[in-house]
Amino acid sequence: MATDTSVAERRTLRTAFSTKDMDGLRRRRALLGYVFLSPSIVGISIFTAIPIVVALLLSLFEWNLITDPEFVGLANYERLVSDARTLTTFLNTAIFVALAVGLQLGIALMLALGLQRAMPGWLRVGLRAAYVFPLLTSAASISIVLTYTFNESFGIANYYLGLVGIDPVPWLNSSPYALFAVVLTFVWHQLGFTFLIILGGVASMPRDVLDAADVDGAAGWRRLVHITIPLVSPSLLVAAVMSFINAMQVFDQPYVMTRGGPGDSTRTVVMGIYDAAFRNLELGYGAAISVVLFVLILLVTALQFRLSTRWVFYQ
Repeated sequence: MATDTSVAERRTLRTAFSTKDMDGLRRRRALLGYVFLSPSIVGISIFTAIPIVVALLLSLFEWNLITDPEFVGLANYERLVSDARTLTTFLNTAIFVALAVGLQLGIALMLALGLQRAMPGWLRVGLRAAYVFPLLTSAASISIVLTYTFNESFGIANYYLGLVGIDPVPWLNSSPYALFAVVLTFVWHQLGFTFLIILGGVASMPRDVLDAADVDGAAGWRRLVHITIPLVSPSLLVAAVMSFINAMQVFDQPYVMTRGGPGDSTRTVVMGIYDAAFRNLELGYGAAISVVLFVLILLVTALQFRLSTRWVFYQ
C-alpha cells in the first residue's frame, strides 16, 4: 500500500514538474517571439500609429506653423465636404484607381500566364527581369522620361502614331488624355510588383487540375475564367489590395508630369494634402483630408476582403 502511494506521489511530482517546465518553455518562446517582433512593433508605432493619431488630433485644429494652434472642432471636415476642388481630387483619384488597378491586374495576369509557356530558360529569366526592372527605379525619374515620351511635339508616342497616319495626340495638354498618360506611367512603374505576386500564384497552380482541364477540352476564355482565375484568386486578391492602396496614394507621377493639370484634371488627393499642408500652411485642413483618405482606404480594403469570400478559392 505504501509502495503504491509512493509511486502515485512520484507520478504526481513528475507531472507537476513537467507542467511547470512546459509553462516555462511557453513563456520563453513567447518572450523570444516578442523580442523578434519588437523592431516591427516599434517601427509601426513610430511611423504609422503615432502619425495617424497626430493627424486625427491635428485635423481638429487650425494651425499655420506661425501662430498658436486654434481648436475648431469639425470645421475642417465641414469645409472639406463643401470644397469643390477637394471633392474633384477625390473623383480624379477614384477614376485613376479604377483604371490603374484594372490595367495592372489584367496585364500582370497575361504576362504571368505567358511566362508559363514553353521557352528557353534564359529568355524566361530575361523577361522576368524586364518586367520587374521599372520597379527598381524611382517614380520621379520614370515620370520625367515618360513626360518626354508623351510630349505632343517630339514625343516618341506621337511619332509612332504618325507612322500609322494618326494625328499627334495632346497627351499632357488635354484633360482625358493627361489622366490616361499618368495612369500608363503609374502602371508601368508598379507593374513589376503586381506581376511578381500573380506569378507566384500561377506557378503554384496544381498540375493535376490543369491536366484534367486539358483532358476535358477546356481552352481559351473558358479555361481562363473557370480554371485559371479561381486557382490564382488568392494571389489576385493580394495584388488587388496592394495595387488599390498604392494607387490611392499616388503623388509622384501627376506632380512631375502635369502638376495636376490641365486645370485640376489630374490633381489627386495626396496632391491636395500637399498643397493644403505645405504650400498654403493649412495643416489642420490637410490633416482632415488625410484622415478622410485613410478611412476610405480602410473601408474599401475591408470591403475587398469581405467580398473576396465570394470569388477567392483557397486550395
